[in-house]
Amino acid sequence: MLNVLLLADTHLGYDDPLKPRVQRRRRGPDFFLNYQKALQPALEGKVHLVVHGGDLFTRSRVPDTLVERAMAPLITVASLGVPVFLVPGNHERSRIPLALWSVHPNLHIFRQPGTFRVKAGSLTVALSGFPFTRRVRDNFPALLVSTGYFQKTADIRLLCLHQAVEGARVGPVNFTFRDGPDVIRAADIPPGFAGVLSGHIHRAQRLDNNLHGRRMNAPVLYPGSVERTSFAERFEPKGYMLLRFDTGGLGGGVLAESKFCELPARPMVELELHPGKFNPQALDRQLGIKLAGLDPDSVVRIRVVDGGESWLRRRLSAAYLRAIAPTGMNFSLGSAQSTSIKRI
Repeated sequence: MLNVLLLADTHLGYDDPLKPRVQRRRRGPDFFLNYQKALQPALEGKVHLVVHGGDLFTRSRVPDTLVERAMAPLITVASLGVPVFLVPGNHERSRIPLALWSVHPNLHIFRQPGTFRVKAGSLTVALSGFPFTRRVRDNFPALLVSTGYFQKTADIRLLCLHQAVEGARVGPVNFTFRDGPDVIRAADIPPGFAGVLSGHIHRAQRLDNNLHGRRMNAPVLYPGSVERTSFAERFEPKGYMLLRFDTGGLGGGVLAESKFCELPARPMVELELHPGKFNPQALDRQLGIKLAGLDPDSVVRIRVVDGGESWLRRRLSAAYLRAIAPTGMNFSLGSAQSTSIKRI
């Protein structure tokens, strides 16, 4: 039996500037706190290995202090004898910025296509993978071969990715990835893997069948992001996965159990303001009533409907919203006609 902790899309550094120009509640600590909570089973010795499915960071260039804070929990896990595997994601531009101090024999990074082989009790486990790759659809079979997965004997084989696989769903309207140059065909995942462990898709899900309802050669597992990064995710639970694999199948093991473990996520609320219903005197009272009825820990998006009036947009400044709202709230501002949102 092999117990695996799978997490992904921690996006450390999100809303976490090194030298903030404005003192307000930042969302960065939310991401770090859930990242640390997700690793707790490994720190308690409940798993044999940890896989991070990519987008450890929210961007490719991050300060050394952020790298140190992000890597410290992984190094702690590795130092306890639990191997850690990390797939560079698209937000990191397919590479992890590591300092020399963070090198550890139990920390394995898929800097290029390859296969790591480790012992977990009496079992031999082979983990194959490669960094996030654009236009992966046509290149996937060759990338898979270049990992050398078929050359390593193992009781259990796992494929580690940061890609979209055909059938994955995202967003409030359940958009389904079907084709396109950045989507892996389900049929291209070969037999012999006990599971495909992936990041990139922020909604937690398990794919067992392809779009035609036929059983895939290996289940695809997405733990989702550890916190909500956009309002498209406002109704989605966030967390990580605990997986149990057994020997058997076609020689690469089988997935015996998958469990999604939910983490606390900030509530996201959208408020609409109609300019015709407000004047400068009524705004403070009405908006104050709306905000007072929300969870004080909410992330709030205010959308001005029907184009808005100039006085209303001028009034809804960052300073104004921070002055009338609970100190624990975060705000973004946009319009009903636009998808662009200004974080304030």
